[in-house]
Amino acid sequence: MSREEVAYIEKLVSINRVAKVVKGGKRFSFSALVVVGDGKGRVGFAGGKAREVSDAVKKATEKAKKSMVRIPMRESRTLHHDAFGRFGAGKVVLRSAVAGTGIIAGGAMRSVFEALGMQDVVSKCIGSANPHNMVRATFDALMSVVSPRYIANKRGKRIGEVTSRRVSK
Repeated sequence: MSREEVAYIEKLVSINRVAKVVKGGKRFSFSALVVVGDGKGRVGFAGGKAREVSDAVKKATEKAKKSMVRIPMRESRTLHHDAFGRFGAGKVVLRSAVAGTGIIAGGAMRSVFEALGMQDVVSKCIGSANPHNMVRATFDALMSVVSPRYIANKRGKRIGEVTSRRVSK
């Protein structure tokens, strides 16, 4: 029984050259931050470190594939509700958006949304713009998003009783 290989969207967020000071001088290696998603609601991120850039990216990608999580999305294009996330000094605000808005987000956050397969979202980063903190803060916010189906099951109600009709202006 062969399992179908899923095509992953891999986004390289940042590469950093790091130095280790040793007796004879400095040893340079590279650290890479990668976001991986399937474009259908699953996304993960990881960092990798190696002497060569390509090896660091490969390590990070493999780790990211193992750490993927499912994020509930409304109509497979946006968030169910607004979310706030933080990590270190980095804070992010994510807002659901109407169809056709597109991804309004800065560098590191944009990579997460593109890998996730989200099409309409408005986001703002506050405080740190460090890519590691931004990705972690974005994941913190995304992990707090819950679907109306989950809430309805938890409360023992129907989805219609939990959600209110959206009025278009």
